[in-house]
Amino acid sequence: MNADQNSQISQDSIDKLSRAYQAIREQMAKVIVGQEEVIEHLLIALFSRGHCLLEGVPGLAKTLMISTLSQCLSMTFHRIQFTPDLMPADITGTDVLQENRETGQREFRFIPGPLFHNVVLADEINRTPPKTQAALLEAMQERQVTVGQTRHKLSDPFFVLATQNPIEQEGTYPLPEAQQDRFMFKVFVNYPSFEEEKQIAIQTTALPVGEVEPVLSSEEILELQQIVRQVPVTDHVVEYALVLVRQTRVNQPGAPEFVNEWLSWGAGPRAVQFLLLGGKARALLHGRTHVATDDIAALAYPVLRHRLVTNFAAESEGITPDRVIERLLEVTPSKEGELTRDPRLQKIFAA
Repeated sequence: MNADQNSQISQDSIDKLSRAYQAIREQMAKVIVGQEEVIEHLLIALFSRGHCLLEGVPGLAKTLMISTLSQCLSMTFHRIQFTPDLMPADITGTDVLQENRETGQREFRFIPGPLFHNVVLADEINRTPPKTQAALLEAMQERQVTVGQTRHKLSDPFFVLATQNPIEQEGTYPLPEAQQDRFMFKVFVNYPSFEEEKQIAIQTTALPVGEVEPVLSSEEILELQQIVRQVPVTDHVVEYALVLVRQTRVNQPGAPEFVNEWLSWGAGPRAVQFLLLGGKARALLHGRTHVATDDIAALAYPVLRHRLVTNFAAESEGITPDRVIERLLEVTPSKEGELTRDPRLQKIFAA
């Protein structure tokens, strides 16, 4: 580890991120009961400058969670309800013809759409057709939109939080793999525990506890995003992330047999980038100035699950991407010496 690089992260920076993390969680706890891991993943994505896709059945407070997070941030927020008739211009904006009162000439003026906000909630994203999804994809990847022949830069920071319902199939358009790859995380929102659901029932049928107060401004978030990128990563942690991802590629050197048997497609280089960025943010949130293999392993599920395409054989056996990731973590040594000495994994290092 480079000593100069390590010195870039001061204790003050760690404390600043930790205080922001705790303050946001305290504010969200006024409205959201439980879902601590989901909230942590949302904040890791935010501090890593990534986008997040939440999947869960109706009634699990996905939309409420995102709107509450936006209230914790002193940034502009807009919710877009995705529907089958939503057109690209409805989200990007459009050029309108107006008369210039000074010259009397008519000229086009751009009217920005709802994407020109810092936090965008794409509610039920899989209910809109591919043309509109493509417009959102450009915004997510390039942080700009193209209207006619003109490109318009989006606000910074820009954070897309999308939700989708896994059980509703009528009138939905599955997200293309290319668009899913632009999401840093795919997070499953599960049913609450008995005690959590009891608390939800009590809390939502009584008077509101209190209003959510803003914690961070746009400038502070941009500063924290820069701090995250300064966190050093050892070669061993980079190699561990690389090995995890490269093992998902079918019929490639070092791929385990169950990958060749269950997957038709694996993860690309973007998965490695998000594992490392997420690992940096997670390390800081847990009060550390270095990334450990535990950070990478903890984020393997949300980073990889939407980047693995299972084949018919896996689906017929009930094998999900999460099960593949579980097996990958089991067969991948986390200790430095064991990782480099493993005969099968040596094929990956030599590729």
